Amino acid sequence: MAVFVALGAFLMTLFGGWTAQRVTDRRHLVLGLAGGLMLGVVGLDLLPEALEAAGHKVFGVPQALLLFVGGFLLAHVVERLLAVRQAAHGVGAHERVPQVGLTAAAAMVAHSLMDGIALGAAFQIGGGMGATVALAVITHDFADGFNTYTITSLYGNARRKAITMLVADALAPIVGAASTLLFTLPEELLGSYLGFFGGALLYLAAAEILPEAHHEHPARSTLLCTVAGVAFIWLVVGVSGG
Repeated sequence: MAVFVALGAFLMTLFGGWTAQRVTDRRHLVLGLAGGLMLGVVGLDLLPEALEAAGHKVFGVPQALLLFVGGFLLAHVVERLLAVRQAAHGVGAHERVPQVGLTAAAAMVAHSLMDGIALGAAFQIGGGMGATVALAVITHDFADGFNTYTITSLYGNARRKAITMLVADALAPIVGAASTLLFTLPEELLGSYLGFFGGALLYLAAAEILPEAHHEHPARSTLLCTVAGVAFIWLVVGVSGG
């Protein structure tokens, strides 16, 4: 059943990427929406789950939050190191580094893999829990597909690479769900991963996606798209019961 439901996540992810690809003539709106979706996923979905699963404190701070900060800092360090490397090879300081986009997209794929594992684990607990998690996974995989394609393209990667990462992201939940037939991921480990991934995702949204969206088109419509992205994730979380 989990693998069958994961097929729905596969289709929803592809639909999200297709949507991002079709609206390239409104790039600032796409980026504004992507930034809002990423912010909503981090603040309203990933962090609450991470704190619930890995909330015990390490020197006064919840483990999930420590990893959240660590993910943010690591994303910043990796981007700076790649930028310095590109500059050493004659690339301008303000030019996008394609490897950053591919790395971020790979992180999205890993996140979708974890979605599949969570889906399989939920069905192991019971049909009711599985249905709740399935609703959350399938609905927010639209945002995952949208963001995977947008991030890969934003950093100057060819359309072929963006589509490749999108397909990988779509297949990841199926692989993750199928893997639960062989093992179960400990809850604390899953929570730690969600915290770390949330920090990296927030960095991309706040430091890259949203500034780019408002750089050439500081329009009210772009801001509204960002708010709409957050509101959509809030709706998903609310409908799925958190």
